[in-house]
Amino acid sequence: MADLIRVAALEDVPPGGRLVVEVRNVWIVIFNVGGRLYAVEDICTHDDGPLAEGELDDHEIMCPRHGARFDIRTGRVLSMPATKPVRRFEVRAEGNDVLVEV
Repeated sequence: MADLIRVAALEDVPPGGRLVVEVRNVWIVIFNVGGRLYAVEDICTHDDGPLAEGELDDHEIMCPRHGARFDIRTGRVLSMPATKPVRRFEVRAEGNDVLVEV
């Protein structure tokens, strides 16, 4: 069973913001899009590029290395060169705490 782990305060991820955290040796990027939180592993499945450094357009994150795109809501690949989805994590705010399920 997965655990909910407090990773940040809600003000650390303001609307339009992002935050990279390490949870149990996994780097996760948390996005706040329109007041909703999303979390994916901070590694492009094409060549391990840092997704947190990529351009975010609505719910699409683009890897800064080769342009692969992923949907941060589902982890689904939206464009090559990546062919495998990025790992997605449940994330939510409880009060002022940001919790990630790992």
